[in-house]
Amino acid sequence: MVLSTLRLKNQLLSSLPDAEWPYWHPWLECVDLPAGKLLYESGSAIHHVYFPLTALVSLYHVTESGATAEVALVGHEGVVGVSSFMGGRGSISHAVVLCAGQALQLPSSVIRRRFEQSSQVQSLMLCYTQALIAQMTHTAVCNRHHSVDQALSRWLLLSLDRVPGHELQMTQELIANMLGVRREGVTEAALKLQRAGLIRYA
Repeated sequence: MVLSTLRLKNQLLSSLPDAEWPYWHPWLECVDLPAGKLLYESGSAIHHVYFPLTALVSLYHVTESGATAEVALVGHEGVVGVSSFMGGRGSISHAVVLCAGQALQLPSSVIRRRFEQSSQVQSLMLCYTQALIAQMTHTAVCNRHHSVDQALSRWLLLSLDRVPGHELQMTQELIANMLGVRREGVTEAALKLQRAGLIRYA
């Protein structure tokens, strides 16, 4: 499939003005992202940004004790690697692929240059970054004040909004790590949702 068609599968890229496309097209590359692939570690240099098409990427932090907690999810609505054009050179979090799929990869130097040169690109990327910050804020509040059932429901809805279809393939242990709770808590919460007829899992 040609890049101009693939571009439409990412909401951020499809929102770019058509006049911008010649600057981006030569540098974009469609890549397969397998589940579990670590795109960045916290503090590592960002050489490429990723515009997910069908992949789902988790942004998370790791504590000194090794515990993890997710701060945001990125799918076909956005881009992974915002700090590369927001003035930073290193990632502020870990980024790992949760659901395998495709993404368009772009050198960070290209998006940084267009961010500096084009007011339209700058406005679009700032709006997305604001939305990402809002998601991080809601996630922090939910993880602090909501029950495991509510946190799992929020996480499932966010995930399903960002992947094609209505199925997720991942373990309860992985979800527990992303939510920062015990696996048994996720099992109990998933059973409640299944008994209520809201989800099916195996």
